[in-house]
This record gives sequence, C-alpha cells and structure tokens, in this order.
Amino acid sequence: MTPANVDTLPFNRGRQAREAEVMLDKLVDEFTDNPAAMAYFYDLFRRVYIQGEALERPAAPQVGMTCIQVPEELIYAVGATPVRLCNGAYHYDQIGADFMPAKSCSLVKATLGRLQDQEMGVPRVGKLDMIVNPSTCDQKKKAGAMMEEMGYAVHHLEFPNVKESEAARIYWQRSVRDFAVQLQKLTGKRLTRKRLNQAMARTRRAQTAFRALHNLRKQAPSVVLGKDVFLVTNAYFFDDLERWTDAVEALVAELKERAAAGFNAAQRKAPRILFTGSPPVFPNLKLPLLIEEAGGVVVADETCSANRMLYDMPVVDEWLVNHMVDSLADHYLKPCTCPIFTRNDDRCRRLLDLVRDFEADGVVYQAYSGCQVYEMEQRSVGKVLNEAGIPMLYVETDYSPDDMGQLSTRIEAFLESIKTRKRQRAASGGQA
Repeated sequence: MTPANVDTLPFNRGRQAREAEVMLDKLVDEFTDNPAAMAYFYDLFRRVYIQGEALERPAAPQVGMTCIQVPEELIYAVGATPVRLCNGAYHYDQIGADFMPAKSCSLVKATLGRLQDQEMGVPRVGKLDMIVNPSTCDQKKKAGAMMEEMGYAVHHLEFPNVKESEAARIYWQRSVRDFAVQLQKLTGKRLTRKRLNQAMARTRRAQTAFRALHNLRKQAPSVVLGKDVFLVTNAYFFDDLERWTDAVEALVAELKERAAAGFNAAQRKAPRILFTGSPPVFPNLKLPLLIEEAGGVVVADETCSANRMLYDMPVVDEWLVNHMVDSLADHYLKPCTCPIFTRNDDRCRRLLDLVRDFEADGVVYQAYSGCQVYEMEQRSVGKVLNEAGIPMLYVETDYSPDDMGQLSTRIEAFLESIKTRKRQRAASGGQA
C-alpha cells in the first residue's frame, strides 16, 4: 500500500527530487574551480536522485545493508550485489515519522521511509532479495523487525557490544560465518576460496583509490573540499563498484596535479575542520556545506559515510575459506570506532590522530536528534579534545532545513573564534 504522503507527480517534480536538486545545485554552483573529475559524481546524483534513473546493475540478487559493518566482500563472492540503504532525505524522514516515534534518529526514519516507499524509493536499485541489519544501536535493532513487517527478508547480523575481548572477537566471527551461510542459501552459490579472493581483489582496488583520496586531504593548501569527498563516498552506497573506482582514480590523478601546482581549493586562511559524529548522507549534507560556505574547509572526517568506509586491506594468515572469513570479520571489527561500543577510547585516540595528521584547527561534532549514542558520547569526546587544546563545536540537528540559518550563525562564529585563536597564537610566538 502506497503511503498517503508519497508524491504522485512525475519524479523530477516530486518533493524528494526537489530536495536533492536544491542541495546538489548548492554543492556545484556555489563553489568555483570544482575538479573536472567531479562531473561524473555530479551527473550521477542528478540522474539518480533528481531524474529518478535506475542505474544499470548486474543481474544478481540485491542485498541491502543498513550499516558499513556488513562484510560486503562476502556478498560479492556469492554473486550478489550490496546496496547500502542509509538515506539522508527529509522527505523520507517525514514518511518514516508516520510510523516511528517523533524523537527517533532521522537516519533510521529516512531509511525506513525509503523502504516503505516501494514504488519510488531512491536510489532505485530494484527488488531487494535480502536486507542485512547489524544489531548496532537499539534503533537499528528495532528497525529490523519493522522491515520484516514491511515484507522484507531480513538477516539480523549480531554485533558485539565491546571489541577488546577475545570473547567478543569470537562471537563476531561466528556471526559473520553464519551470514556467509545465509548468503549461500540466498544465491545457491558456494563460497569458495577463489570466489572470495576475487571479491577481495575487487574491493582492494576501491580501498586503494579511496585511501589515496583520503591522504590527499592532508595537503596544505587544500586540493579538494569536504563537500565533494562526502559526495564521492555517498556514491559508493549505490554505484557500480568498478565504475565508482574508475571515477575515484580519475579524481585522484587530477588532485595530484593540483597539489603539484600548489592549487588551493579553499580560502588562503580557511580554518581546517575535522568533521565527526552522525554521518552526512545525501541530500542532507547541510552541515559540511555550511562550514565551507562560511569559509572553512573540511579536511578530514571520522564518520561512517566517509572515513570509516573501506578500511585498509584485511590481513590473511592462511588462504583457506574459514580463515579468510575470520580475517574479514577482524577487518570490520578491530578498526571500528562506532559509539555503540560500551567503551570507545579508540575513537578519541583516532580523533586526536586525525587532528594531528591533517593539521585540523578545530572539530565540528554533529549528532542527529534522537541518535542517543552520539548525543551521549559528545561529552567525553569534548573533554578529551578540550584537554588537548582543540576547540569543538557540538551541533544537534536533524534532516529539517529549518535550522540552517541558526546553524550558519553558529558555524560562522566558531570559525571566527578559530581565526582569532590562530592570530593570538601567532602574536605570542606560537604558544597556545
């Protein structure tokens, strides 16, 4: 049954398309000297989110994922195609609000809203043969049951609450092995060493391209803006793996030329910002956009819609199927800095490392209203950053565009305080 508030207009005139068009136009038109290689990604989002085009994809089972903690190499290895379902549309947030509590996380509401909108759900990826829902935060856990009520086949991928103990590691390995079994039942294909090795090689190329882009953000002056990096990584959610990797490699090549020429994508004295917290998902890129409209530049991030994706390659001791699956499990657990863990000292260490490595001047911490784990953890993160002398702006927001004026004022004030701090430090001979 189609929800009452789903648009009946032609797709490109509907609310979801208009929302995406407004954001994309800002990302493209309000900035000069966009990299030529970004044209692929601008066109991709225009075709998919504004025109409602269904991308050409392999004739294979489609496996939806609600989190980056799903080992996608296993999905590729059995001949299926992974599709990340996280959604950033306020339109879908409103649809989800019809059957979810008002104080729920916008990301979860929008994801369920998209799944509820079975006729017009964007990006259009075709029929989902399975949804994999890791049991990370409580809202994701309950959302899995709601997806089943909508008629989807859901695999609940059990995730541990800690990652330091050997018991948690073994628990997660068993969970991933069970997932591999369910995938084989879905596709009717055996998980063999050859197939898994080939799948890991495919994602390894994407990992290499992404890490090259990530490392180029260290350049000073900046050769790329954060708004473009978030768009690139959001495209990974639904684009063909090889097409996406080709496009990222082309972008990396262009950015290397920019770096050699001393090109600056931002203002000369733009404050360098580390972005963390709830993930910016298109079309809700309002906070990174506002930072860079106000004269800052997002040089790094610690989010699950960019930096946490495509971890460094897994380390395999023995190239046997079970050992390879266990290595993949470790690959997804050990570097994870999600705030769902009972203790999360790794995340604070990671943030300090990023500030140092990318020479960030300050941190912007985004938490979606109702996203309890990020809301609760901001206090401990703020304490660690404050002790290290790193300014942090905490922003609680949602998918609504209504607070953009207020957020713009706060961001401008934060960036100006960083500039003042830097001037005072320079005047005192570099002392904090």
